Amino acid sequence: MKNRTLFSSFAAFVLALIAPMSASAQTKPNIVFIYADDMGYGDVQCLNPQRGKIKTPSMDMLASEGMLFTDAHTTSSVCTPSRYGLLTGRYNWRTQLQTGVLWGYSEPLIAADRLTVGGLLQQNGYETAMIGKWHLGMTMPTTNGVLPVGRKPKTLNIVWDGKIQNGPTTRGFDYYYGISASLDMAPYVYIENDRFDGEIPQDGKSSTAEGFTRDGVLPEFGRRAAQYISQRDDDKPFFLYVPLNSPHTPIVPTKEWVGKSGLGKYGDFQMQTDATIGQIVDAIDAAGLKQNTLVIVSSDNGCSKAAGIPQLQKQGHYPSAQFRGSKADLWDGGHRVPFIVRWPARVQAGSRCDQTICMTDFMATCADIVNAKLPADAAEDSVSFLPALDSKPIVSTRAGIVNHSISGHFAYRQGKWKLMLAKGSGGWSAPNENAAKNSTQKAQLYDMDADPGETNNLYESRPEVAERLLKQLESDVQGGRSTKGPMAKNDVENIVLWKNQTRRSK
Repeated sequence: MKNRTLFSSFAAFVLALIAPMSASAQTKPNIVFIYADDMGYGDVQCLNPQRGKIKTPSMDMLASEGMLFTDAHTTSSVCTPSRYGLLTGRYNWRTQLQTGVLWGYSEPLIAADRLTVGGLLQQNGYETAMIGKWHLGMTMPTTNGVLPVGRKPKTLNIVWDGKIQNGPTTRGFDYYYGISASLDMAPYVYIENDRFDGEIPQDGKSSTAEGFTRDGVLPEFGRRAAQYISQRDDDKPFFLYVPLNSPHTPIVPTKEWVGKSGLGKYGDFQMQTDATIGQIVDAIDAAGLKQNTLVIVSSDNGCSKAAGIPQLQKQGHYPSAQFRGSKADLWDGGHRVPFIVRWPARVQAGSRCDQTICMTDFMATCADIVNAKLPADAAEDSVSFLPALDSKPIVSTRAGIVNHSISGHFAYRQGKWKLMLAKGSGGWSAPNENAAKNSTQKAQLYDMDADPGETNNLYESRPEVAERLLKQLESDVQGGRSTKGPMAKNDVENIVLWKNQTRRSK
């Protein structure tokens, strides 16, 4: 009995010693960021209950267990630049990429010495992994040192058993499995860490590795993400970034999902996307990690015209909900996106946030969560939205947020006001810039509280507001940063603000 008492006392002593260590480890949440591709604000049922006809039970459930953001924006209305902003906390137009997107064989956009969210979390004790679509460039091994160019090069010079340089594992991720870009641009081959998981013939007749199928990519990403989560333990927090390939083109729901929505293949693919998100969330819950895992679900831009928006609207489904425009545009339908957060240990179930946030803010938020100080030369456009998760006002040194279209046109949002330095959509929706080039209106100004559909242009009637927003935009561009801190430099000397005029910002 005496020995048992001594053992119990010793065990209690040991537990008392290690308890603070365990508590300390548990204070850092696991972080899972699921980034859909071309999913519109109105494609999520709980964000668009009146004009949304696609069933999204997984995301609706996630929102009911967490917080729904109604005014979240990507930095750009197309893929590559919005991903750059998310992972670096810096606006994409500060780089050499002023318009458009990268291709599947493109060189990396993120500089080797730039801190990313993954790198930040690595420095603070996290295991980091990415499973999905990269679309930020990497240096692939070639026979002559020259990378193929374009959406689908006619000939290839890739060394398929060679080592890939400057990929995700050199930009903050311990592990990577995925594809280099979208499924409508070559190459169609999986990559694991810094090696190809397959080979494509060099004759240009095919751009697809043996066994690779486009409709198999989404299920593979979901399976691998769930598997990664199931293999984690409690010793070390993890960050998992899952940029999906859907519902971006090609719109390829698997056989079991075809016809499920009653709205055509886009609706089917969106339902499958929702189910994949549910699969990943279920893996978190099954692993007993629900309470202290921060889950975020969002999209890299609005719904694409390739979804067949007019036909969807005829059937009662509005992918941009009450907002004007879609992917590639400066109107809100191009960059206002779903943003759902679940973190039971901190976020109140069924809560809602109407404060404006930008995708660049993810990095400062992660720094805030792990109590890390960001270096002066990182996350220049990032503001922590952590207070919003506690239903408090976001404290910001940034005056507003900047949005960018596929053609490089700029918009500036501050409070209820939005200034667009474009005559038309700035993107693909009518009227685009070419169609609107003879318009007498120089720019557009909208009161987003009174006019969320951006139908009443106040640029001529409220010149004082337009001028104030323009000056702030010019300051944010010229200073190399939009948050408080030392002057920073853009990667390019001249950034053209007025694409339709001669006025420039340096």
